[in-house]
Amino acid sequence: MTPGPANTIADVAGVTVGHRTLEEGNLRTGFTAVLPHAGNLFREKLVASVEVINGFGKSAGLIQVEELGTLETPILLTNTFGVGTGVNTLIRRAISENPEIGRSTGTVNPVVLECNDGYLNDIQAIALTAADAEAALAAAGVDFEQGSVGAGTGMSAFGFKGGIGSASRRFELDGRIFTLGALVLANFGKPGDLVLPDGRKPQPKASAQTEERGSVIIVLATDVPLESRQLKRVARRAGAGLARLGAYYGNGSGDIALAFSTATRLEHFEQRDLIVRDILREGKIDLLFQASAETTQEAVLNAMIASPAMRGRGRSKRPSLADWLQESRDHTG
Repeated sequence: MTPGPANTIADVAGVTVGHRTLEEGNLRTGFTAVLPHAGNLFREKLVASVEVINGFGKSAGLIQVEELGTLETPILLTNTFGVGTGVNTLIRRAISENPEIGRSTGTVNPVVLECNDGYLNDIQAIALTAADAEAALAAAGVDFEQGSVGAGTGMSAFGFKGGIGSASRRFELDGRIFTLGALVLANFGKPGDLVLPDGRKPQPKASAQTEERGSVIIVLATDVPLESRQLKRVARRAGAGLARLGAYYGNGSGDIALAFSTATRLEHFEQRDLIVRDILREGKIDLLFQASAETTQEAVLNAMIASPAMRGRGRSKRPSLADWLQESRDHTG
């Protein structure tokens, strides 16, 4: 399918991404923020859904997204021990914008997704602060870095350096152009299992890892009007993109996809009993299934290619897939 102009999740109008990176001493970590729209998300919620491909994870907010089918805060990505900090930051942010939260109206559902960066990062330092989370939120824009930045700073994939990656696809419905974009936090895969689009299987040097463990978070955004059930179906197809890469969702891997649509904003203080919404005809949903698989696969590869080799905590190190590709080209002339 055809990529969008920037080939990132920000090709979906209104979606922005920001990072806060900590890379000093034994720290290799950070926050990445995804803002689904620039308005007040608590008051103007978006339709959303979650697919837990394998549930070895400690993310926050997924139960309510699954039950109610809505998203009402920005999405924060971070390391496993940064989830609590991210949750508190999103709650305080929502209260500052909506003082009635927890008083005259309900509470708020913060969404924070995580992967374990403890191989390269000193995760026990619990170094991330609310100021770091706020910095990622404040930095959100349509142009953002990929690779070893933000939440992706200390991540690994298939024995290589992992990180943050993104991709998008465009397609036509009723004579209009629509977009689906993916952003991934890639921290999964057993060394030697990665399958490139040309069929090659890169083998990282001196990797002692023998199990499939880690996690991958996939955030999917689209401007196609969908209901939450349809978004769950689209999110499920992110697993096809992971499988193309050689993943099999091992016991120790937390593989989670969250999808949302920017097409309709649902008012928190809606007064009508019945609302009317456009919904995609089910017979056309294959376009989004294909886009979900393609963008997930490419976003993971983009994360790895954009990440240089890294040394981290202790004697830990991860090679770069980009270096492997260059060496392969040099070897074959």
